[in-house]
Amino acid sequence: MDCDFVSWRGHRVHVKVTGQGHPPLILITGLGGSTDMWTPFAQQFQHRCVIRFDVPGMGLSSAPYAPISVAGVADLAVAVLDALDVECADVLGYSYGGAVAQQLAFAYPERVCRLVLAATNCGLGAVPGSYAAMTSLATPLRYYSESYFDRSAATLYGGMTGRDLSMRRRMMVERQTHPPSAYGYSMQLLGTIGWSSLPFLARIPHDTLVICGDDDPLIPVVNAETLARRIPRARLEIVKRSGHLFLCDEAKRLSVRVARFLDAVAGASLAEPVTQLV
Repeated sequence: MDCDFVSWRGHRVHVKVTGQGHPPLILITGLGGSTDMWTPFAQQFQHRCVIRFDVPGMGLSSAPYAPISVAGVADLAVAVLDALDVECADVLGYSYGGAVAQQLAFAYPERVCRLVLAATNCGLGAVPGSYAAMTSLATPLRYYSESYFDRSAATLYGGMTGRDLSMRRRMMVERQTHPPSAYGYSMQLLGTIGWSSLPFLARIPHDTLVICGDDDPLIPVVNAETLARRIPRARLEIVKRSGHLFLCDEAKRLSVRVARFLDAVAGASLAEPVTQLV
């Protein structure tokens, strides 16, 4: 299984595949993110085939002609699976990618084995984060300016990134490798307008882990509680002192929790929803 680029609706989409093992795990990243930003987390899953892709306008993918909706990116995820001859994969969606993962699970339930929703919400109808954090999302400057990222990290992301200067330095290198263009970033933002999973959350049939940090200025914990309450086969884990970037700045800690969920339900379904503080 290998693939560098996939042609999709006139776009050239960058795809990265690492590791070995089944079922594959597809990672769908957050706003402005690229495959590079998944590296610390993906490295914890050498026993699995891990699939990553850059949404058009991000990373090494071509720029979009117009905004691509959340449903459109879900279609793209399916096209990536098709190109790799993958019938069904575990899906992990982070932040914006969590919206795509919800849409994917609803629209293409047969392509999803198990579902992980990390630091994400239902879109329209969600409880917004702090004013300072939300306004920071309007610009991709945090991907270009080390000083801006350093100044805004605690307000925007919280958690380990907000507390640890050395972690911010490491993450800045990853962010500057293939940062989004201002145009691509704005197209991705526009593609989220009007999307909501509230009408279909109850029809997501998969065993689902909803996981969030309790120090996330962007996505308040109440949003994870809403997802876990409305998805029939969901469990909720709230990670103490973790922020919005917990899959990157605490990759080892979080990968253990995600792997524990995926492995636990690989052969059996969850008996009932569970809330756990870890």
